[in-house]
Amino acid sequence: MSQKVLLTSKEINIILHRLACQLMENHLDFTDTALIGIQPRGVFLAERLVKILKKEYKIKHIDLGFLDITFFRDDFGRGEILKANSTQMDFLVEDKKVVFIDDVLYTGRSIRAALTAIQSFGRPSNIELLTLIDRRFSRHLPIQPTYRGRQVDAINKEKVKVMWEENDGEDKVYLVSK
Repeated sequence: MSQKVLLTSKEINIILHRLACQLMENHLDFTDTALIGIQPRGVFLAERLVKILKKEYKIKHIDLGFLDITFFRDDFGRGEILKANSTQMDFLVEDKKVVFIDDVLYTGRSIRAALTAIQSFGRPSNIELLTLIDRRFSRHLPIQPTYRGRQVDAINKEKVKVMWEENDGEDKVYLVSK
């Protein structure tokens, strides 16, 4: 098994700031917007973006939630035992603009599950998708990100591994070959 560095810590930091600026362009003060990290790995990206928006761009309030999609996945109950995470949302998304945040967009199935799961919290006026890594040639569903950090061409036997300092001890993105 070999791995190649796709993004260094410095490159990830630059991308996070660009994504934060793009969010600000479209959502201004975030009064009618909710940022929702897809459990488990989208949470780290969502928290990092909110930290940048509040600290560097002085956004006072941002609705931030974490959505568990385990029981909405189309592979739930088909062999592999999946570990559920917790959904943490202390707000409704009724008539709000929602931005789903996930680390890697691969087949699109996680986002399909998120679209189903979010309905328990109301009917958003609009849903966008922000992803750090877009694996564009691997889609099973017609889902595309509104905001993307980096587009990666990876074949099916390769895996994109996103490391977050908060969880893995370093910020890095690897392309892992089996």
